[in-house]
This record gives sequence, structure tokens and C-alpha cells, in this order.
Amino acid sequence: MDPRIREHAHLIAEAVDLSAGDEFVIKSEPPADDLVTALYEIAGERGAHPLAVRTNRSGRAIRAYLRAADEADVEFETPGHQQALIEAADCHAIIRAHQNVTELGDVDSETNAAYESAHSPILDERLGDRWTLTQHPAPANAQLAEMSTEAYENFVYDAVLKDWDEQDGFQAQMVEILDPADEVRIVSGEGTDVTMSVAGNHTINDTNTNNLPGGEVFTAPQPDSVEGEVHFDKPVYRRGSEITDVRLSFEDGEVVEHSAEKNEDLLTSILDTDEGARRLGELGIGMNRDITEFTYNMLFDEKMGDTVHMAVGRAYEANVGEDNEQNGSAQHVDMIVDMGEDSRIEVDGEVVQRNGTFRFEDDFDE
Repeated sequence: MDPRIREHAHLIAEAVDLSAGDEFVIKSEPPADDLVTALYEIAGERGAHPLAVRTNRSGRAIRAYLRAADEADVEFETPGHQQALIEAADCHAIIRAHQNVTELGDVDSETNAAYESAHSPILDERLGDRWTLTQHPAPANAQLAEMSTEAYENFVYDAVLKDWDEQDGFQAQMVEILDPADEVRIVSGEGTDVTMSVAGNHTINDTNTNNLPGGEVFTAPQPDSVEGEVHFDKPVYRRGSEITDVRLSFEDGEVVEHSAEKNEDLLTSILDTDEGARRLGELGIGMNRDITEFTYNMLFDEKMGDTVHMAVGRAYEANVGEDNEQNGSAQHVDMIVDMGEDSRIEVDGEVVQRNGTFRFEDDFDE
């Protein structure tokens, strides 16, 4: 076994604080069996109780289920046995490792949206526990990134197996700016100029806990406060399909106009899932300088330096202040704006990042 797999497994165990007696649910796919094996070994050493199950968002089995349910015109309900498992668990690891990244590409988008809505209570339950989401470098994901398997392995482990204490300190400087802020403005090129209130909400320094790799700071906009237009110039890969050149226009926090160069119907389906899917649930700022290439994998792409991402749909409870409204939705879909050129982030009227460089970095251009 590649020794980096065991190192990765130890980071996962630390991320979920795996302890004696813990009921530990591991969601994965067959390409990640080595990583699952390493996690079982650690669970044995610590006296925890692991259970590995398949994810319910990828793979041939879930495709077969969704297509059959669509044909039979099934109305999805929240599955009680799955919810009971998540309620009984103490901690969770979700491992992405695709055999075919386009497996769900021929599943009806409305069927997918209905299935996700039915499973939303299960996701909410998991988000209240100790959890982490990570990536095993599977060949299918390497192919999507247009890399050799070896190059993709190196890419993944360079981003994951790093000095997280140093990264924490670097990101903490942005948290100090954003956490007490009232208003944020994002400007990039001619297509993005959007403002939002983050007053009273909390900024999280994401390093190596809920996401592996981490490398962002993120908060939640107040749902009704978002105004302006955003051009997401990086593609988003969703349900086995690529959505490109997304443009969203916001009024009073709601998406009132939208377009995409490719797969606009899929974008429409996402926004029509529920009322909350037309509002922003997250504003995130990428700060992981070891992620230097776009790979069609949001777990990595949203952490890239020189990027900002915004998610339509659910806001994380931990971001929302006690007196503020939490945007609720079955969706949480991140999309990326390249901030490398002709761009700036303003916080309460002050420029804190210009062309991807933060004001606390030596080469910041006043």
C-alpha cells in the first residue's frame, strides 16, 4: 500500500476525532478500498466500530435505481433505515472515488433533484455530527482532470498532506477581516459585481476538518441581501454533466435571471429544486496555494488560490448567527469565479484582495 494512503487515513481519523466506542460510518466506492482498509485498521487500534457503505451520489447501482424509479414514476421519500443509520452514528467519512464520473449523466435532472430533496433530512443529520469529506485519487477522477494516474495521485496528496498548522495561520488573517464585517463586494472582469451582507454571521477557517483538503475561509450571506450579477467562469461538474459559463442575476437575494452556455436545463433544475435553491448559502474564498490546477472537482477547485466561490442553496448552520436566518435547501452547489486578473474583494468598502493577492501578503498592490 502506498504509505501516503495510511497518512491520509490518519488525517481522516483526526478530522472526525475518532475515539474508542465511536460508531463510524464510511461512505465510499470500490476504487477507495485501500483507504477504507487503512481506516478500518485505525478504528481497530482506537477501539471504534467502523461500517463501510456505498455512497448514494455515484456509481452504477444508484444510476440503475434512479432510472428505474423514474420509469415507474416513484415518489421519493426519506428512507428511514438510512436516516436511522446516520442518527446512530457518531462520526462519518465520505470518500469520493469514481469509477465513471459521468455515470449519472443520463439520469433525468428532475428525478435527481427529487431524490436529493428526499435525502435532505439525512444530510442535515450528518452535518450535525463529526464528519469529513475527502477524495481518493481514483483513475476516473484523474481522467476528468486530464492527468495521468500518477500525476493525479501526486496532485491529491500534495494538496492533502501538508502543514495544516501553517495553513491555518495564513487563513486566520482573512478570518480576522471577514468575521466582523458587514458587507462584502466581489468584482471580477465585466461580468461580476455583487454585494451581500454577512453581518452577524460567522466566518469559518476550513483547514483539515470537514474537508480534506481544506484551504478556504467561508461564511454565509444573509439570504435577502445579495444584489448584482455573477459570472462563474469556471465550469461546475454536477450529476455527471458539465455546466459552463453560468451567469446569475440577484435581486433581494433571489436569482431572478440565469443562463449557462452548456447544460442550462440542468442549472434550471437545480435552481427550481426548492425556494432556497435560488438564494446563496455560502461565500467562500480559496486560499490553498498547493492547488494550482483546475480539475473539475469542487472539493479541490473551490480551495484554489485566486478564486472565490458561491453556493446556491443550503447555508451551513455553523456560519449563521443566532439572530440571523439560515437559508435552507436540498441543494448546496458551489460555483467558482476566477479572481486572478481584473478583480477585487472589498470588505466594508476596503479592498482586501486584488487580482488574487491578499492585503496581508508582501506583493499586495495598493
